[in-house]
Amino acid sequence: MAETHEITTASGLAVPPCAEPRPVDPGRLGQPGQYPFTRGVYPTMYRGRLWTMRQYAGFGDADESNRRYKYLLEQGQTGLSVAFDLPTQIGYDSDHAMAQGEVGRVGVAIDSLDDMSRLLDGLPLDKVSISMTINATAATLLALTVAVAEARGIPSAALSGTLQNDILKEYAARGTYIYPPAPSMRLCTDVIAWCSEHAPRWNPISISGYHMREAGCTAVQEVAFTLADGIAYVEAALGRGLAVDSFAPRLSFFFNAQMDVLEEVAKYRAARRMWARIMRERFGAKDPRSMMLRFHVQTAGSALTAQQVDNNVVRVALQALAAVLGGCQSLHTNAKDEALALPTEESVRVALRTQQIIAHESGVALSADPLAGSFYLEDLTDRIEAEAQALIARVDSLGGAVEAIAHGVVQREIQESAYRIQRQIEAGERVVVGVNAYQAEGEPPADILRIDPALERRQAERVGQVRARRNPAAAGTALRALEQAAADPAANLMPFVLDAVRALATVGEIADALRRAFGEYTAPSPF
Repeated sequence: MAETHEITTASGLAVPPCAEPRPVDPGRLGQPGQYPFTRGVYPTMYRGRLWTMRQYAGFGDADESNRRYKYLLEQGQTGLSVAFDLPTQIGYDSDHAMAQGEVGRVGVAIDSLDDMSRLLDGLPLDKVSISMTINATAATLLALTVAVAEARGIPSAALSGTLQNDILKEYAARGTYIYPPAPSMRLCTDVIAWCSEHAPRWNPISISGYHMREAGCTAVQEVAFTLADGIAYVEAALGRGLAVDSFAPRLSFFFNAQMDVLEEVAKYRAARRMWARIMRERFGAKDPRSMMLRFHVQTAGSALTAQQVDNNVVRVALQALAAVLGGCQSLHTNAKDEALALPTEESVRVALRTQQIIAHESGVALSADPLAGSFYLEDLTDRIEAEAQALIARVDSLGGAVEAIAHGVVQREIQESAYRIQRQIEAGERVVVGVNAYQAEGEPPADILRIDPALERRQAERVGQVRARRNPAAAGTALRALEQAAADPAANLMPFVLDAVRALATVGEIADALRRAFGEYTAPSPF
């Protein structure tokens, strides 16, 4: 029987009934660990070392989150990933009026060096890597981490981890920005420059397509807009006088894992090949490490459903499988109840066990890029690359990612894609099990994590206690020095932020000093 409509991937790429054999260009594939890194950035991939299992966690105050991190490490997690609450992300202390009702809700509240010391208490900072999802206040949270390590006698050069520090995707898709784009980009490149000299094992930026995909973009758009942002950061760092091979090896990326397993695998392979060529041909990188797209994956929060939450365990397993088959370097698997609340310990354990079962029982980690040569997968990889390259060329024609975001082009592309997907779900053209098909009666589970309302009051009191016991002259001097340095475009602000956190200046006070220097950004209306 003839098909009455075109069959496509989740992102709208046409799928043939059966992929036809075709020659595979060995130069486009290469070998794992060799340019253009289509098949992976390391020769033996997971045979030599498994990906880092890094569960994203943080809620309430520093003490509660510290207990969760220790629990996860006991359960076999191999890297920490810190979630911060919204006030911390946008530079408000917990006692600020703008923080009311949000303290500790979607992540941990961090206001000062005192909080960061308690958050990292008892954790082996020189042995475990730390990923921090923080952007507008990224320099401050990195400085707090460095200051805690210093107090324990651990130099910044011994620290390993990743700072998200990707402000462009905040303007495009997520919204936790503070300052206008130009000074925000300066802060990003200040961190890159400082880390290249003082924290060589730390990834100073994680260029993120994840949040754009969560906002509704396609796989092609995720690759294109993420790499376009990467180009903008490289250009900004070069503009600061850095040599490309001095910082590019520590650039990292962050992608989503959605439900179309083979499309996701092809997406990661295409992105890896494209970045290698961008770095070698566009920026003249010579060090092979500068051409390696190393990336973290988080399974898709937007794919989780509040209906029939146990189904989310299956969704997460498939998404995690795609990330591993695509060659990720680290992975977070969402918990089944995250469509309802922050995850419970039990659901987090199941999410972590999902990674461990894939690693040790499935056999997919035994060979690098095991799906290479599949007619369908190679064709899909090539088509994603070609369409993403055309979209990057469009961004370039507008003046680059910063200008494309400033004119709302990226935002409109994402919004239009999200609208199409929602229409498909509502029309039943895209099946979501338990939502628009195979529905069942029943209430959501009652056993979800709830934040104690008294936590906000206790955290606000802690901020006041820190201000009361610090040396006010030292804190004031450090904050004024930071504000003055911000007026000098040639100054790297990281040393000034470090001085401020050592003097017990708070996250909000540091953000306010920069607000006075840079102003605040208000997004233009899309209407």
